[in-house]
Amino acid sequence: MWEIILLLLAIAVPIILILYFVGIYNRFVSLKNAAEASLNQIKVGLKKRLDLITELVEATKSYAKYERETLEKITKLRTSVFATPSEVSEAEEETRRLLGRVLAVVEAYPSLRASEPVAKLMEAARSVEDEIARLRYTYNSVVQQYNTMIDTFPSSVVASMKGFKKLPYLRMPEDVERRPSLSFQV
Repeated sequence: MWEIILLLLAIAVPIILILYFVGIYNRFVSLKNAAEASLNQIKVGLKKRLDLITELVEATKSYAKYERETLEKITKLRTSVFATPSEVSEAEEETRRLLGRVLAVVEAYPSLRASEPVAKLMEAARSVEDEIARLRYTYNSVVQQYNTMIDTFPSSVVASMKGFKKLPYLRMPEDVERRPSLSFQV
């Protein structure tokens, strides 16, 4: 009788451990895929922001003489591929600066701010900014879970066995709360 129990334990314990480690591995893969999906959604948000900036620049052309430089930066950003979180952070920072400059022009001209197309674009800008903020939060939250699993036992064992490395967080631009400075002449 004891022999059967020991045999069952000898079979059950390794199977349970294997299933446990498979579960941890699958969680790592799931979190990594979620982080990649979130990062891709942020890229979509940045492209929306670039489209919006282009539309705002078109709407403000008669008020400012900076549109050529801004459009060149937008074109450069559109053609670049943001593959890593670091590149996404840099693009996010640059598009935020561009948008800040355009919005500052809009604020400087009450008649422009009052125009219906510009008002709609301003509302769209707020919506896109909220969307990007939510997506950044989601990405960083998933990365935190993933990185915590890498740091904690027993998932750290699976991480080292399978070569999982920590994912970088999206950094928040330091000047998000500051109003952008204007370096163009109207």
